[in-house]
Amino acid sequence: MTTITPINIRGYEPRDLDALRDICVRTAYIGGDATDRYEDPAVLPALFAEPYAVLDPSLVFVADDGERAIGYIVATADSTAYYAAFRERWLPTVADRFPAPAGPPQGPDEEMRYLLHHAELMLVPEIAAEYPAHLHIDLLPQGQRQGLGRQLMETLFAALRERGVPGVHLGMTPLNTNARAFYDRIGFTELTAADAGPTQYLGHRL
Repeated sequence: MTTITPINIRGYEPRDLDALRDICVRTAYIGGDATDRYEDPAVLPALFAEPYAVLDPSLVFVADDGERAIGYIVATADSTAYYAAFRERWLPTVADRFPAPAGPPQGPDEEMRYLLHHAELMLVPEIAAEYPAHLHIDLLPQGQRQGLGRQLMETLFAALRERGVPGVHLGMTPLNTNARAFYDRIGFTELTAADAGPTQYLGHRL
């Protein structure tokens, strides 16, 4: 008889770092694997996953299948302070590995390296004023459609409420319609912002 190990939602531990990197890359292209789209896909977790585990690991949670993390949610309670800490504390640790492009970015790798060196471009002040927290959530295919995304969200929401945070936001590509349907079910609503570009912003009051 096969025993099915329940998936556990728990706080991040340093041993989860490699799994965070792997999950980030394998879900970065409209929810699917981005490995073959970059010469060095490691730039993706260096931008969207690892710094959260370094700057505020208490707001990182994982879905653990008993062997490894198969999903995560990473966040900050204060986006303005986060991007300042990103530049001061995180960027110097990865800048040599992922140098800024010499000119206007050409291709996916240079675009991500440019964003890494200008991460504050992802800060939308008018949104951060009302929804100061922001998050990224990713689950590998084997962890999807099991309610784990909702559990990760609810775990994070509880942690943010304990800190007195009034709202949380996220940015996404409109092409990821599955993700948008999930966020709608969780209670996120669309936000408007000047110069949002192709990014769609959603917010949730806590």
